[in-house]
Amino acid sequence: MIGGNVSVLGGNTFAVSDRAGNIDASPADPQGLFAWDTRYLSRWILTVNGIVPGVLSTDDVHYYEVQFFLVPTTGSVYVDADVSIIRRRTIGAGLCEQLLIRNERSEAVDLDVRLEAAADFADLFEVKDAQHKQGQLYQEVQDGCLVLGYRRDTFVRETCITADRPVEIDEKGLGFRVHVEPHSEWSVRLDVRVPVGPAMLQGGATRHRLAATESEKARDLEDWLSAAPRLGCDWEPLERIYRRSMVDLAALRFSPLICPGGALPAAGLPWFMSIFGRDSIITSFQALPFVPRLAATTLTALAALQGSRLDDFRDEQPGKILHELRYGELTAFEERPHSPYYGAADTTPLFIVLLDEMERWTGDDRLVRGLETEARAALDWIDAYGDRNGDGYVDYERRNPETGLENQCWKDSWNSILFADGSMSRLPRATCEIQGYTYDAKRRGARLARTCWGDPALADRLEREAAELKDRFNRDFWLEDRQCFALAIDGDGRRVDALTSNIGHLLWSGIADADKAAVCVRHLMGDRLFSGWGVRTMAEGEGGFNPIGYHLGTVWPHDNSLIAWGLTRYGYRAEAARIAMAILEAATYFEGRLPEAFAGYSRELTRFPVEYPTACSPQAWATGAPLMLLRAVLGLEPVGRQLLVDSALPQQIGWLQVLDIRGAWGRTDAFGRGR
Repeated sequence: MIGGNVSVLGGNTFAVSDRAGNIDASPADPQGLFAWDTRYLSRWILTVNGIVPGVLSTDDVHYYEVQFFLVPTTGSVYVDADVSIIRRRTIGAGLCEQLLIRNERSEAVDLDVRLEAAADFADLFEVKDAQHKQGQLYQEVQDGCLVLGYRRDTFVRETCITADRPVEIDEKGLGFRVHVEPHSEWSVRLDVRVPVGPAMLQGGATRHRLAATESEKARDLEDWLSAAPRLGCDWEPLERIYRRSMVDLAALRFSPLICPGGALPAAGLPWFMSIFGRDSIITSFQALPFVPRLAATTLTALAALQGSRLDDFRDEQPGKILHELRYGELTAFEERPHSPYYGAADTTPLFIVLLDEMERWTGDDRLVRGLETEARAALDWIDAYGDRNGDGYVDYERRNPETGLENQCWKDSWNSILFADGSMSRLPRATCEIQGYTYDAKRRGARLARTCWGDPALADRLEREAAELKDRFNRDFWLEDRQCFALAIDGDGRRVDALTSNIGHLLWSGIADADKAAVCVRHLMGDRLFSGWGVRTMAEGEGGFNPIGYHLGTVWPHDNSLIAWGLTRYGYRAEAARIAMAILEAATYFEGRLPEAFAGYSRELTRFPVEYPTACSPQAWATGAPLMLLRAVLGLEPVGRQLLVDSALPQQIGWLQVLDIRGAWGRTDAFGRGR
């Protein structure tokens, strides 16, 4: 569900409709059938005798399948129908809709059934920004197929709609004259094909391929869930949350063209169903104990698309890991730089972090050896390009002022890096958590150089640089008057003094000195940052604080999961358990599915978590948050070829077990007891 809409996903294709199954998209509406960043259906409306049926209920059967139960309306609030309508929709290589009409009368019924269809072929960026098309739309009827098309120079996209029974087709849709005998039913199957490019498959082959995809998806989901570790717990909601996370991870799998047969986590529905460096890396990190194969594809795809030249338009530099890759019209005509776009300062060190963590969990060093060149290039980028002003810290500033992101950290909204009084900092900015990621990347790169690449000299250098960075950071970023780390150092050399959740990432990376970490923990668990539902992105009372501001006071589950693991790393197990339980309890209010973010109101004020109005759901690193929290409360840590289990459960949980955890140790189980 997205607000009042219903979503159904099929890898690189997804559909968003209203609760009746209808699509009626305005220019800025996320409704539609989308594939590869293009909307292939913007109108798909069912009418019976010229009237849109009313909704009885909607059933999300699987992430790739949904059913809509409808009845003809009477024009009043009363429902007294003897005709019922079921729309069963699945997503695979396209959209397949099975329309079933039941007649419960004792006499036959004749109905005029119609599906209005149109496609605006909007680029996803055009949908977000309500822009208009520059090319030409067309509609044609060809050999029993309604073809909706768009052409701009050599850029061509087409949608082909067919039915498996006789149909009247015109340029605005498909119509059926339906006769249903008493206590009988009538059905039709509609296939909407959305190949990329102008080539259209023949009807019979396409129908067969869509059907095969549907059955394959059912088997694939069953295999996905059966391969995952099994969870048991005396706090019953946790099993539902765990299953929801695993199913949503399956739904968000994106198959990049550059890695045939592989899948990585797309960032989230509806705006971010593509490769995102930071999101895919962090989600893969969160999921390592449960789905280690996501990490391998993420690393392989990002390495294949690693920057190799200087390109200001795309913010590309040699060795840099991408931020975002898009396939739509605006990218094709270079009106947007996302082919790919490299505007993120943290993805490159995080690439090294994930590469090392994957080897520690799986024991498989083949990928580490295979990506040695790319990993070395990423490490070189940190020193050669990451530090723009030579002050020893990785910073960012977009090199093309007309395109791209102003803030190139995880808090990438334009106004996220503020001083305590609410005033704006200046570019370039070196945010504190990126220095932590860099420190961690150098330490982990040293381990890989020593154990996998046979380069002890590189290992020694990286270890020395990491130690120097840690000393320098704890001196330069520490605010003695506020007793916390600065959020950033800005372009004027000023320390940005707002109190934010970023300090928790310093615990995750390990860059904070122990005495300063203790002070950070007090801030994180204090009433200003901790809402009762989790740690806010900005502390209450800061000049820019807004509990419904995107990065100015909301609670982000993924942010909290990394903080919880950081607390565990420094030995603050009770505090980690408290954050974990707050986030997991919040999940129970969202049917087990954590949204991207929710409001930072205090728990005493709202008594339930208030969802952020435009939050993605499902969203990858929110989906991965419960998995990371499980790792934190169970204290799961690979040590050599063994898995260390050192649990510290929340008070609400008496016992917790995760069985068949795969890794370098083969398979093992983890148990925890609380109270």
